[in-house]
Amino acid sequence: MSGPDVDGRFAQGWGGAAPDGVHLNVLLAHRGSPTAAVVASAFTAPSAGFTPVLASVGDTQLEYETLYPPTVIVPKTAPAGERHEKLVFGACAAGIARGVLDVAAEGVLRADQDTLVLVSLWLDPAAGDETAVGANARTATSAAVREAVAGRDAAAVDRLVRQRDRVRHPFYDGD
Repeated sequence: MSGPDVDGRFAQGWGGAAPDGVHLNVLLAHRGSPTAAVVASAFTAPSAGFTPVLASVGDTQLEYETLYPPTVIVPKTAPAGERHEKLVFGACAAGIARGVLDVAAEGVLRADQDTLVLVSLWLDPAAGDETAVGANARTATSAAVREAVAGRDAAAVDRLVRQRDRVRHPFYDGD
């Protein structure tokens, strides 16, 4: 499944455990749609500390190749120092590229110029294991893209609706 039918689909993914765990959100778009305009705007509107990058892969900068489907990565927080910045734009970017390519290889998403992927990325400032971060970004990305394409299991959605008064969040201590 790909093309116009995935346009505007969102999902989130988590890979690994803190501090090297990666959380991200994805938005899928189809070229020429209003959603694709949002992706293009995110890419062309950097702000201090929040530099969007077009995922590219290669052994050296001179060998970079554009990832298909084109994938724009936007950090949710400004990098917390040089090490964190290297993890965000290195290990996370490679892991995100691998995750997108995984779902393309499975036929979940087309590896073409018409499908766009926007990834909003969070990495704990205390992260330090480059290999773990890359693997966790891959896991989070492939899970999020799969969910965005296929949607959630109807039983899981129904359970959330039924239990709406009891939903929790790790950053909420209230009743």
